[in-house]
Amino acid sequence: MSDASDYELSMLVRALVMESNRFLDIFSASHSLHPTDMTALNLIMTARFPMTPGALAKALNMSASATTSVLDRLERAGHVVRDRSPEDRRRVELRVLSAATAVASAFFQPLAVEFSSAWSSLSAADREVVARFLAATTSATTRVLDAVSDPASAHEE
Repeated sequence: MSDASDYELSMLVRALVMESNRFLDIFSASHSLHPTDMTALNLIMTARFPMTPGALAKALNMSASATTSVLDRLERAGHVVRDRSPEDRRRVELRVLSAATAVASAFFQPLAVEFSSAWSSLSAADREVVARFLAATTSATTRVLDAVSDPASAHEE
């Protein structure tokens, strides 16, 4: 591949996002999950710390009442529970149930296998470049999302 322009890289990232979204749509539909529910479930599953309903509402850019509706649906479907924090009983934490994790793992395993196959010819140095590229691209996306979701903060510098 010749040197890729910013536009070409942007189009490749866009194509990856579109294909990933199609994959998620299939998973969501096969498990009767609304796309917002799927997004919420993914946020809860991938959070570095126990997610709270308030943090989820902020991440989804939704009101507390709309987030409660999402959590109610996820709870009824057997995907998520709301537990009291062992450190602070006033704090509610969201936890994905192991059955939901197992279903997701089974569905996404073929994609993980295909990724591994696609990446098998990459050297360690190539993988490091790809990892830096993906991290930088994700950070750039997050910065723009933050500015779009909170336009006042974009003018505070």
